[in-house]
Amino acid sequence: MDESRFTHRTVWLEADGRTVGILDQTRLPFETVDVRLTSLADAETAIRDMLVRGAPLIGAVGAYGMALALAEDPSDAMIATAYDRLFATRPTAINLRWALDDLRERVAPLPEAARADAAYARAREISDEDVAINRAIGENAFRLIEARYEAIGRSRPVEILTHCNAGFLATVGWGTALAGIFLAHARGIPLHVWVDETRPRSQGAYLTAWEMRWAGVPHTVIADNAGGHLMQHGRVDMCIVGTDRVAANGDVCNKIGTYLKALAAHDNGVPFYVALPYPTIDWRIADGVRDIPIEERSATEVTVVRGRLPDGGIADVTVIEDSPAANPAFDVTPGRLVTGLITERGVCAASAEGLRGLYPERAAAE
Repeated sequence: MDESRFTHRTVWLEADGRTVGILDQTRLPFETVDVRLTSLADAETAIRDMLVRGAPLIGAVGAYGMALALAEDPSDAMIATAYDRLFATRPTAINLRWALDDLRERVAPLPEAARADAAYARAREISDEDVAINRAIGENAFRLIEARYEAIGRSRPVEILTHCNAGFLATVGWGTALAGIFLAHARGIPLHVWVDETRPRSQGAYLTAWEMRWAGVPHTVIADNAGGHLMQHGRVDMCIVGTDRVAANGDVCNKIGTYLKALAAHDNGVPFYVALPYPTIDWRIADGVRDIPIEERSATEVTVVRGRLPDGGIADVTVIEDSPAANPAFDVTPGRLVTGLITERGVCAASAEGLRGLYPERAAAE
């Protein structure tokens, strides 16, 4: 299999050099629809309404959102306005703040006439860097999968459980948690992926399963509560998930339900890995459980689901009536439950010492 296909871009600059293209992920898996972003407001909507999602992709689209804003108005006031409006769209994913901080620091000292071009150039660099970083993460994850295959005597497929979506749809290309799976499959290691449905937005059932089909990876979608049972009965060899923010102490924030999978993995001796690029580390937060802000999204995401009707049409269907619903979008897994953090620089312990060992210059800068 041609491995380059996994660099398929989820955000791109259109031929006019100003408009930004994205794949509308809210339409998957039933429809594949591209959307053009032409303004700051479009970028806000794309991030807030989850046309794009996944921490690395949100960061890249946030950078392009700043560029779109400065193309309309390159003033100091617009830099501040665009930063605040984009930052408010998704409070948990740290890559967004990282990208906006980076853009603001780079363009603010420039003459107004140079700001938009500089912002577009940096947004492209962030996107290209994300693809390269994720490929490196994939190589490091591949080695873990390969080692697991050897550990079971190459006797059967490696059984991997993942939660939410951390493939190329969550990034600019390749993905984080799924990059190693794509590489292992492309290189001939037999594997099977248990795909948590990941309610309430069903990113696993809608997006990860779509990517598995696209790549030809054997997989099975399971209810979110099935993972522990599978682990108890020896049907999971390893777990690999992504993350939206990692605290300086190694605590990991990911889609709601990740913590429960980590607990089950810990109880059953199943290795539990988290894949991430360096912009996902928040060096300013010392305790993730205590201090990472958890986004509370609309209750409608719990009470309404989208699906295909018997006549082939696509519709939103109410599944809960006359009861209140809560929707915390993320939870935090303590680092003690994580076997290792898979980064572009290697694999480390989910601890302050582990992170400082891989990123001494970044830890010192903070």
